[in-house]
Amino acid sequence: MAQENTSPGTPAPHPVPHAHGAGSAAPAVPPAETAPSTWGRIDEEGTVYVFTAEGERTVGVWQAGTPEEGLLHYARRFDDVRTEVELLETRLKSGAGDPKHALATATQIRDGLGEAAVVGDLAALAARVEYVLGVAEKALASVKHEREEARAAAVARKQVLAEEAEKIAAESTQWKVAGDRLRAILDEWKTVKGVDRKTDDELWKRFSKAREAFNRRRGSHFAELDKQRASAKHRKEELIAEAEALSDSADWGPTAGRYKDLMAEWKAAGRAPKDSDEALWQRFRAAQDAFFARRSAVFSERDAEFAGNATRKEELLVEAEKIDASANLDAAKAALRRIQEQWDEIGKVPRERIRELDGRLKAVQDKVKAAEDSRWRRTDPEAQARAAQFRERVEQFETQAEKARAAGDERRAKKAEDQAAQWREWMQAAEAAVADR
Repeated sequence: MAQENTSPGTPAPHPVPHAHGAGSAAPAVPPAETAPSTWGRIDEEGTVYVFTAEGERTVGVWQAGTPEEGLLHYARRFDDVRTEVELLETRLKSGAGDPKHALATATQIRDGLGEAAVVGDLAALAARVEYVLGVAEKALASVKHEREEARAAAVARKQVLAEEAEKIAAESTQWKVAGDRLRAILDEWKTVKGVDRKTDDELWKRFSKAREAFNRRRGSHFAELDKQRASAKHRKEELIAEAEALSDSADWGPTAGRYKDLMAEWKAAGRAPKDSDEALWQRFRAAQDAFFARRSAVFSERDAEFAGNATRKEELLVEAEKIDASANLDAAKAALRRIQEQWDEIGKVPRERIRELDGRLKAVQDKVKAAEDSRWRRTDPEAQARAAQFRERVEQFETQAEKARAAGDERRAKKAEDQAAQWREWMQAAEAAVADR
């Protein structure tokens, strides 16, 4: 059985070491295991006592060994509590501990120190526990403050997201970009935590309402777009029908012009549904290609024919340009007529050669016509008759002048002479014209 470590009888009060005054630093708690007898004793019956400022307090009974072993056992239990308190403090200061849990644990330790079955510096341990309680309360307050700040930031962020969603719902017509952005907002929304239930529900209603409004507007837009595309498809089918009907036409100019108009109408019709627009275009283009391929083949053949015609007309021009109208006008006219008949029989030439070839033939025609006009002027009976008429008028006015002078009417004689002079000038001009032909 353990022996007492004091003399029999009522023990004298044992001095209790005072805890360090509380300050900014944690109060020190000396380990009990190194000197258990400093903090308690065991009497002859094995009762274990711990020294306190109020006197000894029974903490248990020891009968398993020597008094020293008993004190060491209770001292180790004290050190376990001390270690637990220090661990709470360390975890709080490192930020790894939960302030709320630490506060509850430290409170439980503090409240249990009055009955704790330990031997050690209880006053110092109580001061250390109070210090840890203060640290826990400050940490809890800090956590609460941080939580409030985080909540305010989360509320603010969700408000911004809700406002952006509302703006998109009201204004955006960039449907894909806006839809992608709303999905991104939703993904971010889910990551924003810490908003109280009531506020979160209110903000969610705003966001959800905005998203639904956007979806309705987008749905309405695409419904109208589908309607327009269905109408475009119908219109393009009509244009295809006409294009296919024209593909066999040989009326090259008007048909080519109509295809140009059809292309303009095709563009104005708008887009058909995506799954059919390309197929419609291929049909429309195939009809055009068929017509223009036929026209190209015909034009190529015609161009070859026209080139041959141009060569033949060049040969005629060589012959025509040798015609000498001054030597024999009638022979020249006959040769020209023969060449003109052959010219017309040959037919068309390439467009770019028309002016050149026709111009050369016209020069020959003008040369022959000039010779013909010259001969006609020289033999024109009307011109000769006109000259004779003028001569007759001159003679009439001269006769009137002689009669008037014989009658003594000088005024009438002078007037008749003036008229005779005027007609003489006209007569001379007509005679000169006939002589110059």
